[in-house]
Amino acid sequence: MPSALVRRSIWGIGIAVLLAVLIALLLPAIASTRIVRDRIALEMSSWSGYRVSIGAPPEIEVWPTFQAILTDVRLSPWQSPSGPPVIAAERVEIELSALAALRGNVIFSSARFVSPTLYIQRAANGAYMPELPGGGRIAASIAEARAAIAGNPDEQGDLPSDPFGTVEVSGGRIALHQDGQVTDIVTGIAGKADWPALDRAGTLSAIGLWRGETVKIDLASENPLSLFAGGAAPLTANFAAAPATVSFTGSAKFAGNGYLDGEAKVSIPSIRRAAEWSGSHVSPVSPGGKVAFTSRIVADAARVKFENVALSLDENRGVGALNLEFEPRRPAMSGSLAFDGIDLGSLLSAFTPLTLAADGSAGEADAELSSLLNVDLRLSAERAVAGAIKLANVAATVQVKDGLSVFDVSDASAFGGNVQAGVRFDRKPDGPYAEMRLLASNIDGGALASAAGMTKLVPVGQGTVSVILKGPGASWKSILENADGSISASFGQGALAGLDLAGLLARVKKGGFFALDEVSKGNVPINGAEFKASVAKGVARIEKAEARATGHTLWLKGIVPYVGRGLALSGGVTPTVKGAEGGNAAFFVGGSWSAPFISPVIPSQPVE
Repeated sequence: MPSALVRRSIWGIGIAVLLAVLIALLLPAIASTRIVRDRIALEMSSWSGYRVSIGAPPEIEVWPTFQAILTDVRLSPWQSPSGPPVIAAERVEIELSALAALRGNVIFSSARFVSPTLYIQRAANGAYMPELPGGGRIAASIAEARAAIAGNPDEQGDLPSDPFGTVEVSGGRIALHQDGQVTDIVTGIAGKADWPALDRAGTLSAIGLWRGETVKIDLASENPLSLFAGGAAPLTANFAAAPATVSFTGSAKFAGNGYLDGEAKVSIPSIRRAAEWSGSHVSPVSPGGKVAFTSRIVADAARVKFENVALSLDENRGVGALNLEFEPRRPAMSGSLAFDGIDLGSLLSAFTPLTLAADGSAGEADAELSSLLNVDLRLSAERAVAGAIKLANVAATVQVKDGLSVFDVSDASAFGGNVQAGVRFDRKPDGPYAEMRLLASNIDGGALASAAGMTKLVPVGQGTVSVILKGPGASWKSILENADGSISASFGQGALAGLDLAGLLARVKKGGFFALDEVSKGNVPINGAEFKASVAKGVARIEKAEARATGHTLWLKGIVPYVGRGLALSGGVTPTVKGAEGGNAAFFVGGSWSAPFISPVIPSQPVE
């Protein structure tokens, strides 16, 4: 008995091995005879909803996995078969079920597209998308899910549960097909979509080259089918590239009353690099610092609310809340931000179309922001800088609308007093036009002069300065060359820095022209000083420049053009008490702003 049982077992094992060998040997033949007859193309078409064509009969491989290798695969819309395909791949490797193949069926478990191209077109609404299929199993499942969600939005358990599998891509690209021309958009795409069944969680991870930068995208959802069908579902999205990274974690709905609700993070190492990469125009002197942004986002089709905003501009951190409304003409951003410290120069160049480089060169006007986005922001900062000027307790507003950009500092502490300033830039039909104003009250004139880099003939003491300028132009330089307005200042008791009065009187008396530097080592005590000038077409006409010293009054009159920065002034020292030391002196001031010279005026002699 035992020996008979052993013999039967050996025969059973032998028969099983023989059957396995026969199946392995016959499977390619069976598959090639029963699958090649368009079953693979039919199944792919049934799933995708596109017309599928395969350039050559599939190659069947059994080991290590049972798979069909397809070449020259094209997925085209049924409604326009003669047009360009939606997807064209050099090679597609499909993993198949061996048992299903023996029954003459085709069941996919995974597909790998080698060197595929996804062709997109510009739709009527301006979006760039591939031509969508008119049907297919996926589209039908989405429609079924949409009906289920519409019937019971709160319960999404009865969704289609068809198996899907894994789709991989290597060496792919996305190309724009328009007017007979094909333009690459994204190249070098490698990625994987893993979605076991339509009612299960799914993930997508892909990497590619866009605008010269490697971009990585990761998406995950517990219910992708619900998202496709217009329902709500959890969503995690990450976009990473060297110029910018963006992430979102929360829930989303993309149809009907769609919304986003979750936490968002944005990191930009360089504003200038990110703007150039995105295709936005930036001035070469625009800010190039880094930005970090985190916020809770609550969004729908009409607006986006940014709650609990934490914003970092370089090392300046701010908190607040923002609101973005999608108005008919252009989006509108409003809200308030409070910073511990901020660079007002960066804000000026970010929200108004004028900026000034550190070397003094003028930046050209760029009003692209005002044509894309309306802005109404309230800003505050414990401390701020504007070039070399340091301010504290700053309150400012930024407004951008319909080509008009306005930046106002309504209140700030600086130079021991109070400062108010504003810039208004308007793109008018006949050209850009700018207005600038500054009012500094109860300030230390010496501190203001030091911040402005001025050391000669500077009033040191408490006073007030007012500047109002306006004019046409596309840059600071062109505006100042054509500006009209006024400049005035008044100071109380203090000193006139950068002048040796006794040396000046002696040098004038000696005769011959000389540089102001020769008599700039000293300070003249004064009881007060006044300055008034009108500006017309970029030329300042000094109407009054007077400093009242003990026993003397120093005065200047004349013109100072912005172009060329030359000087054409007459001046003098007039005694205010009889017998004042040095007496009366008159002179001419010429040269340039940076290197003025003085030439004494010799009084005419009476004819004997």
